[in-house]
Amino acid sequence: MTKGNIHSSSYKWVALTNTTLGVFMAALDSSIVIISLPAIFRGINLDPLLPSNIGFLLWTLMGYMMCTAVLVVTFGRLGDMYGRVRMYNAGFVVFTLASIALSLTPGTGAAAATYIIVVRIVQGIGGSFLLANSAAILTDAFPPNQRGLALGINQVSAIAASFIGLVLGGILAAVDWRLIFWINVPIGIAGTLWAYWKLRDTGVRKKERIDWLGNITFALGLILLLIGITYGIQPYGSHTMGWTSPTVLGMLAVGVLLLISFGFIELHTREPMFNLKLFRIRAFIAGNISALLGAIGRGGLQFMLIIWLQGIWLPLHGYSFESTPLWAGIYMLPLTAGFLVAGPVSGWLSDHFGAKYFASGGMVLGALTFLFLMLLPVSFTYWQFALILLASGIGSGLFSAPNSTAIMNAVPAHERGQASGMRATFQNAGQVLSIGIFFSLMIAGLSASLPQTIQSGLAAQGVPATIAQQVASAPPVSSLFSAFLGYNPMKQLLPAQVLNALPPQNAATLTGNTFFPDLISAPFKQGLDITFILSILAYLIAAVASWLRGGRYVHGENS
Repeated sequence: MTKGNIHSSSYKWVALTNTTLGVFMAALDSSIVIISLPAIFRGINLDPLLPSNIGFLLWTLMGYMMCTAVLVVTFGRLGDMYGRVRMYNAGFVVFTLASIALSLTPGTGAAAATYIIVVRIVQGIGGSFLLANSAAILTDAFPPNQRGLALGINQVSAIAASFIGLVLGGILAAVDWRLIFWINVPIGIAGTLWAYWKLRDTGVRKKERIDWLGNITFALGLILLLIGITYGIQPYGSHTMGWTSPTVLGMLAVGVLLLISFGFIELHTREPMFNLKLFRIRAFIAGNISALLGAIGRGGLQFMLIIWLQGIWLPLHGYSFESTPLWAGIYMLPLTAGFLVAGPVSGWLSDHFGAKYFASGGMVLGALTFLFLMLLPVSFTYWQFALILLASGIGSGLFSAPNSTAIMNAVPAHERGQASGMRATFQNAGQVLSIGIFFSLMIAGLSASLPQTIQSGLAAQGVPATIAQQVASAPPVSSLFSAFLGYNPMKQLLPAQVLNALPPQNAATLTGNTFFPDLISAPFKQGLDITFILSILAYLIAAVASWLRGGRYVHGENS
């Protein structure tokens, strides 16, 4: 293709629509499973609340996210070397085939859960190809003065998909849990055929050898860190969490050492997997630090709101536990609306005025919404909650598109694939880190008061003291996951003979919609405030980092 046709008006819109479809599908699959976990585990006859099954639950949730966090840099680099469209198209194929395989999950029990986890990781490989190269394809296709709008539409569709998946998952899982994977199949087939037919490489390729040592140390280091975090939030021996486990500490230590080794390798190899000199570009490093911190805060928001709605607010307002996943997604729609409104607009404005004001302002607005959420009572008035969510969505929309555009504009054309991969790594790793950080803080907060609250609550309903103490001594993570999944754990935790021996009114109270949510509401609010304080700090530091990026900067142009 001639240089003059690189930014042709027809091709750039083809690139935008196809890559937006690709990242929407990849992002949708990370959240549609979150809301559908109860239906999935019921469908394969596996109790997710048993301590022995908590690992299956976490890996079903985090395996896909972990894969996209680890592989996007490598696949972005491969795009620089062998063609971004070629790598992107391969992602569509892998993702679609994995979706078909998940739709046909055989068997039940632990074997079926293991199958889902493994194929979800394969699906994550396909998603990594899509996420790593989509932003680079758009940056190649659009001129600098239109990249903000294009990346804004692309990024907002990805972030909005993570919340749309909550609603869609609730609807589909209510019919059949396999539908949450089948829905990807027609989209994947159409997107794959369209991508192979219409997309073409317009970027600059840089033929180099693959940096095997760098790829291996980076992947292993990040995998060990993320696995360590995953097992850190699970019970260990008599401890409520696993942060004192030698295995967890060993994984974290070795992971850090491998990442340090990766940095040393990249600085001393002729053809590195990732050019660390890009971090000398102020707009690039500031944007990635902001993206990491923003993802940590936003990831915590998503999970905490799901727990708040599914486990407490909705049951207290008359919704059955079985219906809470669907209604939690519906009641979070103002958050998505804020993204959809602010993202493209801020992307277009950042093309003309730079990213600093919009990205920093978005993070400050987001920090304020966390403060307002802290001021709400547990059983809030919904319109107040909805306005706060709308403002939070607007804040994230103001941040995401300008920040992504600034990152991609800051690097040379032949480095865009790895830059896109690194941007996605910071963002996806932030989401996985948020799970470990926020769940750990929440579990620590619950541990202080939840056991005594449960014991006294059960005793007040006539449960024998020994049984009440036994139930209260269960790991707080079980109660937290019960709320997260929309379960009433009293039916599982209290033996049937105990419930049958109680007066019918007391037994009905214990297994009803309001006892468990009311029981955990006060301890939950204490833990929630701790997590929101951390989110405020993460957003404010991200705002400062974003402000320090400087004015509008496009590599190769005078800023």
